Amino acid sequence: MQQEKYNSEQAPEPVGLYPHARKVGNLLFLSGVGPRERGTKKIPGVELNEAGEIVSYDIEAQCHSVFKNIRLILEASGSSWDKIVDVTVFLTNMADDFKTYNRIYAEYFKDNQPCRTTVEINCLPTPIGIELKVIATV
Repeated sequence: MQQEKYNSEQAPEPVGLYPHARKVGNLLFLSGVGPRERGTKKIPGVELNEAGEIVSYDIEAQCHSVFKNIRLILEASGSSWDKIVDVTVFLTNMADDFKTYNRIYAEYFKDNQPCRTTVEINCLPTPIGIELKVIATV
């Protein structure tokens, strides 16, 4: 089965050796996507101290940025938001952030309601509070 790799020129660069997405058949698998901005270390909604530790964060700003990045990768890969079929969400603070994330998620997925799993993890590779793993059709 033919496989194709995709990288968006607008979404943030991967933090490791992996593509933004890989198409297998009519399915598109996105690598984990966070709220970073392309070409910079800036993370919307995150304030770091000089040691690179999180001083404060705004989960709402991070959610909007993650969803924007997902859309950019989908479009660069020949898919679209309405073709998302499965979402895995990683939160680093379920107790404080789930309610806000769930509200914002409902705004973005009002018309398309993919399967969803939300799990809490103790950290992510960069100082962020949310990351999404998405599967879509092409």
